[in-house]
Amino acid sequence: MTGTQLGAPCWYELNTPDLDAAEAFYGRIIGWSVGSAGMDGFDYRLGQIDGSMVAGLMSLPDIPPCWTLYFATPDCDATAQAAKMAGGKIFKAPEDIPGVGRFAVLADPQGAVFALLQPTPGSEGSAFNQAKTGHGNWHELYTPDPEGALAFYGKLFGWTESRRMDMGPMGFYHILHHDGADIGGVFNPGEGVPPHWLPYFGVPGAEAAAAAIPAAGGSVTRGMMEVPGGAYVVQGTDPQGAHFAVVGPK
Repeated sequence: MTGTQLGAPCWYELNTPDLDAAEAFYGRIIGWSVGSAGMDGFDYRLGQIDGSMVAGLMSLPDIPPCWTLYFATPDCDATAQAAKMAGGKIFKAPEDIPGVGRFAVLADPQGAVFALLQPTPGSEGSAFNQAKTGHGNWHELYTPDPEGALAFYGKLFGWTESRRMDMGPMGFYHILHHDGADIGGVFNPGEGVPPHWLPYFGVPGAEAAAAAIPAAGGSVTRGMMEVPGGAYVVQGTDPQGAHFAVVGPK
């Protein structure tokens, strides 16, 4: 990401009760090398690939294992307030992270949690890169109200719907567009699935990832599904139960 583009995916953060196990798992599945961020009094780890930082790993009590997606903003405070005015909630008010930027944790009107990051100038990074494996590649929003979600994020980030695909009884899969590229999808998975964001990370081969996930202690929840463009996706959970997905050639 060059500069701070409002609404650009910019960071991925895992909360897990077992940092060592998560470090080993994602290193094997996605290819990250994981090391300490050097934060005083707090064990925060960074997942990197080819010199680029992609993800953070931490362990907070009373929060179930999960991935949180961060979207960039040039003004964290203003965007957080805009989200609240549009029907969202502020779970973590804007706060500074020395040397990194200013962040906040929110929920959209349907309850899906996401975060904002106002990067310190020069620290924008490239966690999201659809051309490179090991980076964020796609972002899927599960929500009971796709139209409401499209309106909320469109107003907040300027995202648009590039097209929609008819999924039959499941309704439409809405493709999110930002800054000249399709970055994710929105759909209603039906009853029993809470609103949430699901990150997809690029891998060299989906078939190899599908085999490696259970071998490394995780579970495949939906395997080897071809998507438009010739890529394949695999959805799963890590050994601690956090949901994630990968995408790549077969």
